Amino acid sequence: MGGVPDEPAKQTRREQILSAAAELFARHGFHGVGIDDIGAAVGISGPALYRHFRSKDAMLGEMLTSISERLLEGGQRRVAASTDPAHALRELIRWHVDFALDDPALITVQIRNLANLTDPDRRRVRALQRRYVEVWVEMIRKTSPEVEEPTARAAAHAVFGLINSTPHSAHLDRDQMATLLSQMALASLSGALPYPRVGV
Repeated sequence: MGGVPDEPAKQTRREQILSAAAELFARHGFHGVGIDDIGAAVGISGPALYRHFRSKDAMLGEMLTSISERLLEGGQRRVAASTDPAHALRELIRWHVDFALDDPALITVQIRNLANLTDPDRRRVRALQRRYVEVWVEMIRKTSPEVEEPTARAAAHAVFGLINSTPHSAHLDRDQMATLLSQMALASLSGALPYPRVGV
């Protein structure tokens, strides 16, 4: 595919606020960040944020819902475009690795703050997360049909844990880390599942 790549879309003010809030929540924790801190990070007063979000809770809810939607939609899209289940599983790994490396603050917030969501937002996020896991489970079982569903689900969560640890590592540059994580994820699935059919 040739041509000049599209320029990144300019963030809206709402997206800028969410991005700044994610960095602050990841660094200081949800309860350690005030509305004034978030406003200062985007150059507006704290009360002015209420023109965009009704509360800090609403901000977190939209943030975590958006993360879960992006992961699910991106995973589904890559599976649909793949040539076979093994290729689809490699693409799922690549997708999750790229997300974790490019948005480490979002990964950190997602891991640490599910309990801070309101009940409706928590139910929505959990439902999206379950659907994302099932995309992985289906591909794991298609590449290794002998694997039972609980084992495939446990394997998917284990791979997420491996990949999501990346915000805590700064030993390699981005491309080296992507290669390492992808290889480790593939190796972990191939080594843990009987009769693996996942090729590198």
